[in-house]
Amino acid sequence: MDIATNVIDFFLPRFCPSCKSKLTVKEQIACNSCFAAVKRFETRLHGGDLVYAFSKENTISDFLSLFIFEKDKAVQAILHELKYNGKFRTAIMLGEMLAKTHSSRIMEWNIDFIIPVPLHHLKRAERGYNQSFFIAKGIKKILMIRVESGLLKRKRLTESQTGLSISKRRENVKDAFMARHSKEINGKNILLIDDVITTGATLLECGRVLHEAGAAKVYAASIAVAEKAV
Repeated sequence: MDIATNVIDFFLPRFCPSCKSKLTVKEQIACNSCFAAVKRFETRLHGGDLVYAFSKENTISDFLSLFIFEKDKAVQAILHELKYNGKFRTAIMLGEMLAKTHSSRIMEWNIDFIIPVPLHHLKRAERGYNQSFFIAKGIKKILMIRVESGLLKRKRLTESQTGLSISKRRENVKDAFMARHSKEINGKNILLIDDVITTGATLLECGRVLHEAGAAKVYAASIAVAEKAV
């Protein structure tokens, strides 16, 4: 395997999305130096503000993440690669890492299936794929929880949430989603997957829609969560 990777790397070298140094065979997502500097999400330290926001509206029962998002740092570069440079294999690897890191907690939630936060069909066509779907596939590989990408639809193309206030973010995604096949959602515990949680506005709206369709409980997980949100 290493020999094959070495050959591929010789002709198609891979580079760290953060510092742009050439990656070794053992370095898959970022170089060891950049990856070591990434701040990890810890349940006992992080989550307070978002947990309060989620529980206040009784939509998201609990959530977890893998990293803390810091502007102009490695996680931002990695997520940019996922969204805009077609790194779906990296999305799968991060999903696997998320599942391995938080396996016991996710299993405690008794999840029936995973729903990746959907993209509008025009955005998906422009980007080529939904990175949250491939993160969900990575979780499935480890925890064997099925992925259902057709039960939640983004019916309205929304503007980018970047730079919007919390209230504007909520307004931006209001009524942007719809549940499909409510009979399959009714009474189920669902895990929503997104690449990054900033204020939780998107997850709150998705959770509201799923609860209206009859979901028993809705949980959330992401690769990163904004530092100011926790």
